[in-house]
Amino acid sequence: MGDVNMASTKQKKIRKLKKNHSWIFLIVFVFLMTFSVALLAVFLESMIDYVVESKLSGECESVTYMADLYNNKALFSDEEALYSLLDTEGRDYFIKDSKGSVLHSKGKNTCSDEGGKVILSANTEDVCLYKDSVHGYITVDSTGRIIVDIKGLYKLFSEVTPENVKDGEYNDLVGNADSFNLENYNSNDNRNFTITINGLDEEQTDSLDFDENDLDELEKMGELDDSSYVGTIVTSKDQIYFKIPAWLLIKLDGGDELYAKVIMRIDMHDLFLVGIFLGIIFVLATLLFVIVLVTVINGIVNQRRMLKVFFTDIIINGHNWMWFLYKGEPLLRKGSSAKKNYAVLNLVFVKYRNYCVCHTVEEGERVLKRVYNLIQNKLVRKEMIAHVSHSNFAILMKYEDEDKLKMRIQSLILELEKIDPDHVFSFQVGVDLLPVLRNEKGRVIRRKNIDIEVEYNNACTARATLADGDDSGVAFFDQKLIEDQLWLDKVTEKQRFALEHEEFAVFYQPKYDPKTDELRGAEALIRWQSPELGFIPPGRFIPIFEKNGFITEIDHYMLEHVAKDQKAWLEKGCKCVPVSVNISRAHFIESDLAEQIRDIVDRIGTPHNLIEIELTESAFFDDKKAIVSTIVKLKNYGFSVSMDDFGSGYSSLNSLKDMPLDVLKLDAEFFRGEDAGERGEIVVAEAIKLAKNLNMRIVAEGVEVKEQVDFLAKQDCDMIQGYYYAKPMPKNDFEQRM
Repeated sequence: MGDVNMASTKQKKIRKLKKNHSWIFLIVFVFLMTFSVALLAVFLESMIDYVVESKLSGECESVTYMADLYNNKALFSDEEALYSLLDTEGRDYFIKDSKGSVLHSKGKNTCSDEGGKVILSANTEDVCLYKDSVHGYITVDSTGRIIVDIKGLYKLFSEVTPENVKDGEYNDLVGNADSFNLENYNSNDNRNFTITINGLDEEQTDSLDFDENDLDELEKMGELDDSSYVGTIVTSKDQIYFKIPAWLLIKLDGGDELYAKVIMRIDMHDLFLVGIFLGIIFVLATLLFVIVLVTVINGIVNQRRMLKVFFTDIIINGHNWMWFLYKGEPLLRKGSSAKKNYAVLNLVFVKYRNYCVCHTVEEGERVLKRVYNLIQNKLVRKEMIAHVSHSNFAILMKYEDEDKLKMRIQSLILELEKIDPDHVFSFQVGVDLLPVLRNEKGRVIRRKNIDIEVEYNNACTARATLADGDDSGVAFFDQKLIEDQLWLDKVTEKQRFALEHEEFAVFYQPKYDPKTDELRGAEALIRWQSPELGFIPPGRFIPIFEKNGFITEIDHYMLEHVAKDQKAWLEKGCKCVPVSVNISRAHFIESDLAEQIRDIVDRIGTPHNLIEIELTESAFFDDKKAIVSTIVKLKNYGFSVSMDDFGSGYSSLNSLKDMPLDVLKLDAEFFRGEDAGERGEIVVAEAIKLAKNLNMRIVAEGVEVKEQVDFLAKQDCDMIQGYYYAKPMPKNDFEQRM
């Protein structure tokens, strides 16, 4: 499970990495696009401000000329002559005295109160700009900066066409060319063009025939009056221009004020200049956009490639555990999955390592790939499989009920067992069920808090119950497995403390001669008296100690305490009998076991003949040569050696032939249930005869009734150990029996 935990950590890092990169790309992209748009808007505004200011500066010079004329009114014979000259400027204006009374006006007064002092680069006079009340596209802010209503102008520009200009729809704001180009005009065309020239009345017109020097001649005629007519000459056919009005205020001598309407003429030349710069900015922004877009796409592609590498198992070239976590958990949490039963499976290829040893690793990996592909082809939509590690696969399946799921898994195992015609494989499957969740009202609820790693661990726990065998099988996870695991963890956690504080107690079960009822021996049995866990029988902790290896320390502990008790009883003058001490199967793999036992007993000073070493029948199926060597050494050191639980498994007569044992203990199962009948008695009688012929003493375990005692006495059984005579008891009670 270390690989699983490691994969979980990596999977979380991948999510974080992917999320961070996506945000970085997104933030950079949004920032650059916002910056580009803002830059474009600022530049557009600056260009329009520049064009308007340049036009306004020209108009300001004309209005300043009018102010100079008024300030020199003493040169005129009367005011009418002055006003007549001012009127020839061709613009709307009015003059106020210091009290605010209008002294003279021409045209329509559309000057609003919104405005203030304006700062022009080409003029240092005390000039104020006011917004036109009808067409208020230009005003000034508190700092003297000209403010142009770009949105309003854009709307105007977008609405105006040569057609609606000719129709007179925008007479106040727009002018248009007649229908020819001065540069291409030829006097031979015999065309006349009527314009209004400064110095002439509005109603008067001159007809001018233009030649190749038409522009120069036109300039000699004076300035064109943009405010008093619709048609004028421009340099492009059907070209239109825009007349943007505003009002300038210039202080006059004596406290009078001149308010004059100014027209900023913006034609296509001006717009073309703005367009060029905007085009450059647009091209740069587009280039930047493309660069960022390519970078983002490249980053996303690289991320997907990276994730594909992380999610691919290099052995089977399929999905790995990280992918299973990444995809499986969101699938189970979806609302669409809430109404379906799911099961998480841990499938293990039994003895995969042995197959690789007998063949090759490459061949083993090819088999794994075939296993993966076969299972994947059997899955349906919203089911998945991943290779976890070595011979382990994680599978997510849907199911209707538990029985159908078990049948489906068993059918799958049958196909997997025959995946190679030259071999028969075994597969074990642990299953953790994820049924539909419902609330108190019976409504289906989503699996919001599902942790697929926990569910897979549960499936592994269920599969581990099959690990002692080599055959195929299916095991389902249940609450008892959790309780067993919790108990295992608790025992493992407490074992060292219990040993150091001598919480393990030695109990003795006497062995009696069935013919004389005399005490002839005893077996030392362990009990755990824990202040925290209470009294614990050996069946609840000995199997755990055997699996985790702690049993060897328990062997030493029991041997030492039995030797101490025997020594103490000898010193008290008790009639001591041999006591058998169980030595675990795991201990017999140590080549110096006999020396360890001898040294412990000698250190305490107990006679060797009072200690009997007892080993289970299953130990004889390990390294027989090493076991025989240890038994011979023990006998040479003066210890008796017995075989415990003879007949509990598939007993081998060769074991009796090859092992130089002193005592043979018949398993208690001979005297219980069906084995206790007539056929059982025949087997027991023959086993006793066999042992006697091999010079071994016989001990019968588990004897509980007098009929069994009488039968064993008749068969010349040496000793009986069972509840008929006594249960296991503390050492003080056993001492009373000696």
